[in-house]
Amino acid sequence: MTRLVNLIEERIAAAGVPLSLGLPSGEWVGSPNAKVKIKLHDARDIASLALGRVGAVGEGFVEGRVDIEGPMRDAMDVAAGMMPSTVVGPPPSLWTRLILKIGSYLNHTRAKDAEQIQFHYDVSDDFYALWLDPRRVYSCAYYLLPDTTLAEAQAAKLDLICRKLDLKSGERFLDIGAGWGGLLIWAAENYGVEATGITLSKNQFAHVSRLIEDKGLGNRVRVKLLDYRDLNGGEVYDKIASIGMFEHVGAAKMRGYFAKMKSLLEPGKVLMNHGITSSGLDGAQIGSGLGDFIERYIFPGGELLHISQVLREAAAAGLETVDVENLRPHYAKTLWAWSDALEAQLAEAERVLTATAGKERGGKILRAYRLYLAGCAMAFEHGWVALHQILAVNPSGDVATGALRGAQSDYPFKRNYIYS
Repeated sequence: MTRLVNLIEERIAAAGVPLSLGLPSGEWVGSPNAKVKIKLHDARDIASLALGRVGAVGEGFVEGRVDIEGPMRDAMDVAAGMMPSTVVGPPPSLWTRLILKIGSYLNHTRAKDAEQIQFHYDVSDDFYALWLDPRRVYSCAYYLLPDTTLAEAQAAKLDLICRKLDLKSGERFLDIGAGWGGLLIWAAENYGVEATGITLSKNQFAHVSRLIEDKGLGNRVRVKLLDYRDLNGGEVYDKIASIGMFEHVGAAKMRGYFAKMKSLLEPGKVLMNHGITSSGLDGAQIGSGLGDFIERYIFPGGELLHISQVLREAAAAGLETVDVENLRPHYAKTLWAWSDALEAQLAEAERVLTATAGKERGGKILRAYRLYLAGCAMAFEHGWVALHQILAVNPSGDVATGALRGAQSDYPFKRNYIYS
């Protein structure tokens, strides 16, 4: 035990970030006046901290074995300093990749995907409303200026998507994973599209249905409680968006996912895939127990691919990628905005979650989300994960299609249409 404590003290010193650490014995080490205080109540968490397994320490916090006091931003500085220098692990072996692929295939049936989505998104609409923007847009915002508010940044993101897709009045628009309806409503009200959204979350489906009715958009907007695999292939769309959804698809199902979108897209038309990507090549994931923490408490079944793998799967499905943009720093700022908003309303968040999930489970959910939001902000800041917007077209095969001969699509193959 003494050796482990010595290792922790060495990590604290090497981190260069003040920390006051309380041990189960009652002894305190580190800086007594530090902003961040961590109290360990169980000896098992000493080994986790000594070895830099911050995900396991996070589990201890959720389960009540670890107390964390102080600002979450400072706590994440401590966590980053305590972690190994190489956080993204090496590419897995061929045998490990085979096992992961089999597991991915088995873990993403329709029933399991629905269960996993509802585990995360059906926690409580009132809880999400405490820290999301008024439209409840639960994906990376777009910060045009340093002092842009979260609500402004989310509106800018919604409009950026619509402009990249070059939405036009009367077009048939599909939103796969529509969330609380932010993009659906924005596209219908500002671009005049005929919009269809799908979700697997019962809470989100009920919320968007009410929103459509309240806004009198029932003649142009509809939402379905539906798996993307069950979309009717005979019903095609002019534009498709999938925003913050494909992380739930699974690596083994990724090619089928893009093939499904291609089958739903009119030849020559455009789709956008917006989602989190891994910085690790060939299936390498974030280490230090962070991935295990998110899998257990936040996003069961979530899988991240490197952008090169995403592009490969899209190409294999017959789509032509025409534009890629990395919004990684924007997501770090978005997550910090969410984290700060939640930290400012902890008492109300606890009340809401206790009312819906009970005191014990509600407390666990709140502690898990506190670490999840701040920890993901840290991960995006450090480049351990990224966020890519991909525009792709379903080639028509007609070389005379489009503004340029040989385009085989309506995409103009220049970006000025987005910003003009």
